[in-house]
Amino acid sequence: MTLSVSVRQVVGPEDAARRNTQGLRDGFVIETLFRPGEINLTYSHLDRMIVGGVVPTGERLEIDRVAETGTDQFLERREVAIINIGGAGSVSVGGKDYALGFQEGVYIGMGEGALGFASDDPAEPALFYVLSAPAHRKCPTVHITRDMAKKVHLGSAEESNHRTINQYVHPDVCESCQLLVGLTIFEPGSVWNTMPAHVHDRRMEVYLYFGMQEATRVFHFMGEPSETRHVVLKNHEAVLSPGWSIHSGAGTGRYAFIWAMAGDNMSFTDMDKVPMESLR
Repeated sequence: MTLSVSVRQVVGPEDAARRNTQGLRDGFVIETLFRPGEINLTYSHLDRMIVGGVVPTGERLEIDRVAETGTDQFLERREVAIINIGGAGSVSVGGKDYALGFQEGVYIGMGEGALGFASDDPAEPALFYVLSAPAHRKCPTVHITRDMAKKVHLGSAEESNHRTINQYVHPDVCESCQLLVGLTIFEPGSVWNTMPAHVHDRRMEVYLYFGMQEATRVFHFMGEPSETRHVVLKNHEAVLSPGWSIHSGAGTGRYAFIWAMAGDNMSFTDMDKVPMESLR
């Protein structure tokens, strides 16, 4: 079994403004999340968020001890949310299996033990997207379907951003310590996300773009509002967003994305909106 962990240090706004394209990608973009038969984790020093991809193709894969957390077990001082964006599979924890179909998730609280991952059909493996943040209290484990998610409808066809935000890990759906996780789906013809832009200095965020054709790309905009930059992302690539950065994108075709936040509070609406005339 292959479990690999990369570590990302915090990048400040002045540093980001001076970086070239590859420098921005090295600091913020996670390119190789989903590899068959592997567990790939990225430990970000932005609120200690861990972002990972697990693709079981044969033997059951397990996350038990991750040395980078400095604890005996991965969930000893952490909570985790897992969303499946591939074939059917299951996640096991605490002696119980949770069957996850496409776009189904599970929230698992602190101290629940080792995580096991399996695909129902290795030829069409599950793609488990893993998001973990430090926790100071234990919350109940909950299996979350898209029907359970809280729906927030935003945007319009005229603005090319008609979309539905499905809030999976949210106080109105399930209890968590600090994680907030959701999945945004666009209506046909809409390509813009999170524009007009905002920042939220009290919380970091990470986006995973998926559901894209091979040639589709998302131009993801980041940076301080007065010093914007962009990176070009393909299917199954993720991007880290510090609290000082905008996080917005436009696609050349249809796509979806999973967003996750950690930080000081649990308020989805805690954001500082950026007027369009302030963007540079």
